[in-house]
Amino acid sequence: MTDITVPDEVDEALGSPWEDLRAYIALPRLASLDLAPDGSWLLAGVQQLDADQTAWKTALWRIDLEGGAPRRLTRGVEGESANAFLRDGSVVFSAKRPLPPAGEAPKESEQALWCLPAVGGEAYVLARRDGGWDQVWAAREADRLVCAVGLRGGIDDPEQDAKLRAERTKKKVRAILHEGYPVRYWDHDLDSQTTRFVRVDLPAEGEPSVSSDDIRYLHDDLGRGLTSHGVLSDDGTFLVVGENVAEPHGSSRETLVRIDVESGGRTVLLDAAGQEFGSPVLSTDGGWLACVRSENSTTEQAPREFLHLLDLGTGQGRDLAADWDRWPHPVAWSPSADVLYCVADEDGESPIFAVDVASGQVRRLTGHGAFSSVRVSRDGGTLFAIRSAYDDQGSVVRIDVASGELTELRVPGERTALPGTLERVETTAADGTRVAGWLCLPAGTSAQNPSRLALWIHGGPLGSWNAWSWRWCPWLLVSQGWAVLLPDPALSTGYGQQMVQRGWGRWGAEPYTDLMTMTDSIESRDDIDASRTVAMGGSFGGYMANWVAGHTDRFAAIVTHASLWNLTSFGPTTDASWYWARELSPQMAAENSPHQFAHQITTPMLVIHGDRDYRVPIGEGLGLWWELNSHWSGDPADMPHKFLYFPDENHWVLTPQHAMVWYETVRAFLETHAEGLAFIRSSLL
Repeated sequence: MTDITVPDEVDEALGSPWEDLRAYIALPRLASLDLAPDGSWLLAGVQQLDADQTAWKTALWRIDLEGGAPRRLTRGVEGESANAFLRDGSVVFSAKRPLPPAGEAPKESEQALWCLPAVGGEAYVLARRDGGWDQVWAAREADRLVCAVGLRGGIDDPEQDAKLRAERTKKKVRAILHEGYPVRYWDHDLDSQTTRFVRVDLPAEGEPSVSSDDIRYLHDDLGRGLTSHGVLSDDGTFLVVGENVAEPHGSSRETLVRIDVESGGRTVLLDAAGQEFGSPVLSTDGGWLACVRSENSTTEQAPREFLHLLDLGTGQGRDLAADWDRWPHPVAWSPSADVLYCVADEDGESPIFAVDVASGQVRRLTGHGAFSSVRVSRDGGTLFAIRSAYDDQGSVVRIDVASGELTELRVPGERTALPGTLERVETTAADGTRVAGWLCLPAGTSAQNPSRLALWIHGGPLGSWNAWSWRWCPWLLVSQGWAVLLPDPALSTGYGQQMVQRGWGRWGAEPYTDLMTMTDSIESRDDIDASRTVAMGGSFGGYMANWVAGHTDRFAAIVTHASLWNLTSFGPTTDASWYWARELSPQMAAENSPHQFAHQITTPMLVIHGDRDYRVPIGEGLGLWWELNSHWSGDPADMPHKFLYFPDENHWVLTPQHAMVWYETVRAFLETHAEGLAFIRSSLL
């Protein structure tokens, strides 16, 4: 067992994580990966349960490349974030910890930049700033940091910004005056705060901390469009970041801009009407920029994505592998910049691909799994990445570029055997389209011992079942005797543009019929008990669950999480109305809105929604809940539907205690209606 900390209260009498939810939420979760500048070790961010069991906090771990045991590097009570390697191999991270005296203490936040020396020893405070740090980049070939921070719009003086924030806090003022769109994002309100970038010149040897004089703001207030999503050149001379440009009619588009770290000058690199640019990756020499170029959708045409290259010397751009029928995202360059590494959804996986820059030839490097946090060795011969899949909760792997051979490295915690097996399944839709997915089967499933079936519908809708999910983990149902079907219907990525197009603007058509066709196929197996099938979905999957409820009574129960119910009301109230307006025309909403079929729902439904959900606002869940109640003509005490409401969760349930309530309630609801058992309320409700 490696050095992993589990609170005492959790450590007592833990069972299998697939049976004991306390053990499940205590499992360590890989979150990020970086390679040391000298290539000798990996830095992993690992989410772990805190002492109160009410949050997951990220700790930094050292992963040995030769198979040695991983070693924990940080133990902050509040966890660590925004980490980066300095040129000498020291690790800089942002953390909220008690600060040693140094003049006036921060007024609002104790979030400081800390440095863990490469030579060993204790972390020390590198820099402090009232208000904290949103993002940190370190130059690989220079002693320099660039950080993203927040300042209120129109304010250039950090001290004035701190005073205003302190005054608003003291007076308990939370009012926001908006002068444009959007006004909310995901689970938080957008105020006049803008993203600003600061240069932190690192101290000379023997000077362990920087002063406020060493922190230089790179530019004046450029508006609220700049984002903290970007990349710093290895020599630390410039930064490439995204900028959201406001357009008429409340719309916006994402562009890429260059910010000179010396002068603070800003240059637009990529900007085109009807297109967006994102996910920038710089070559080692800073000469090439790779990114994703997206063509905006319309009510008739689904979006399209391409790899795009920009020669930063000449300003000339071109698409790379333009005829590749996938949606690739660049993740790293080879040291010589002749190969671009990408990940892309492909047939239930998300592998790493090597794309030859000269010819555009694409070579798949990896097999099973979804890969992230891809890093390249200095000699270019090896890749390192996090791999996950529905039978892999997260591994750190070394990949030989020439052969594709993959080696697993040791990670914190022990791997827990799954309570069943994973099988690739497929069927054919009425129009001849291949529809594929994953099937998780309980151990011991056979014709003599068939399993009940749970249809799980993915969200997005532009996505695929290809990576491990802690929030929607099928094995917690598999351990209860459920086979879990994870299908990729129309609108799913990884099967070509046509698979997306055939469901575009037709949510209640091919996406629905593909799901039913796949369910029919699996129910026809002799190891599946078709008499006790249930359905579940979240976000767009929740939309589909609602649509299913209004169009068939074949399921014993339906769970709908953060679901779209009335497309007409959803469109203008979500946090990104301009995006959905491209597809949700009045005609499309009228033809595909589940609320119009409320009177046809007879299947017991468990409605789940969080009040801090701005992507699918709570009004959608409340509207569905009212319709279920208003159409129930029997004794209210006998109504089969239930509403699990989270006042302080967002689109997903992100806290450990609420995750337990979620799984306990879902399990109990399904057992009640599949087996006729009495509903058992979570002990925390």
